[in-house]
Amino acid sequence: MNRNLRRLMALSIMFLTACTPVPQSSYVAPSLPTRTIGLQDSLPPMRTFAGNRVITPTRSNREIGQDFMDLSFRMESGRPVARLTRFEAPITVRVAGDIPPSLAPDLRALLGRLRTEANIDISLTGAQTASITIEAIPRAVLNAAVPRAACFVVPRVSSWAEFQTVRRTPTVDWTTLERRNHAAVFVPSDVAPQEIRDCLHEELAQALGPLNDLYRLSDSVFNDDDIHAVLTSFDMLILRAYYDPALRNGMSRGEVAARLDPILSRLNPAGDRRAARPRNDTTRAWINNIKIALTAGTSAPRRRNAALQTVSLAGALNWDGPRDGFAHYAFGRLNVGYDSDIALSAFNQAVRIYNRSPETRLHAAHVSVQLAAFALSSGDGAAVLNLVDGAMPIAAAHENAALLATLMMFKAEALEMTGREAEANAVRMDSLGWARYGLGADANVRARLREIASLNPLKGI
Repeated sequence: MNRNLRRLMALSIMFLTACTPVPQSSYVAPSLPTRTIGLQDSLPPMRTFAGNRVITPTRSNREIGQDFMDLSFRMESGRPVARLTRFEAPITVRVAGDIPPSLAPDLRALLGRLRTEANIDISLTGAQTASITIEAIPRAVLNAAVPRAACFVVPRVSSWAEFQTVRRTPTVDWTTLERRNHAAVFVPSDVAPQEIRDCLHEELAQALGPLNDLYRLSDSVFNDDDIHAVLTSFDMLILRAYYDPALRNGMSRGEVAARLDPILSRLNPAGDRRAARPRNDTTRAWINNIKIALTAGTSAPRRRNAALQTVSLAGALNWDGPRDGFAHYAFGRLNVGYDSDIALSAFNQAVRIYNRSPETRLHAAHVSVQLAAFALSSGDGAAVLNLVDGAMPIAAAHENAALLATLMMFKAEALEMTGREAEANAVRMDSLGWARYGLGADANVRARLREIASLNPLKGI
């Protein structure tokens, strides 16, 4: 086995989880001298994003209408939802538990966007009677109750203690609601700021609106592929339509469908002028296989076989875009450290699929991390620079600090490899502020630096 492949195998755990906010890695690379990685005893201050750009949805209202109905009237399990339910305005939100410093500013920014972009009357309160309670608890406590859940939302409760008493009862069954009066969002208190922010965006959106996720969506957090970190303009349009005055609590699927076209025409007139693309639903077989492929704790051969099945199913159904690309991406991730040729081929195919549409540029940026690992390990600094220079602005535009910091660390190694030491040090130092937001604890930041540096064949590790 050659040295480059050994490096990739050692780092396989990290890059298998590279699309998540905080990779859970058991690998710690050998310690490098401070001068080698350009790391000082104290890291620079955390950097955060100034604010999300409002980008108008680019798809047809016919497509968006279909998405709205499938998001709103089905659960992730496939169970039907009989009626539309929502909160009545004004909606209030309170925070409880072990509140980390980053939560309040990120929540205020999110509520501001919901008011402005989704036209939802929502605000913070200190009252115990708040519509929605966001409670921060240690990850170990959260996972002891709901294994493998990064965060989640439940109806009809207002605290963790209350949830514990009713968790296995119909009280927390969304399909039994007539309207939404109270809900609780549970987020981890001891993870990276970005992971907490991402939980706030996804879970608060589901507390307010649709309960389903659709793998076919390229432009939404309502997708279990974890590509988008913050609510998109599509998501805000869905929520704005969900709270439109023309809809009411308790409406059936048919009643909502009869009113939806005029709502979308009014909220998104440009969507009426765009042609709808033919799409079919995601099969339960594909969903089941992708879930197996992404489930930690399942045997590696079973996960690889499940990922291969998603690739085959996507091809048989003539899918293109997010589902086909994600199938190849997952298959590649599961072959890193097992068969590097298969992994690289899968990543290249995923990028080709994602690059066919501007809607999946962020998806391609995620795959660039994997390709950069191969390029850096092979000593091709120019290829690394080409990959990361294209992906970094996309990561920044979508407010993904973990992805941005990782790409910048790869760039620093590539610059150093090509003899541009001063530029490398500057980029590496600039990455650290983003890494503190995206990766969290200083130990996580230092570990990521060591992991990426260990791929550089010039470092002799």
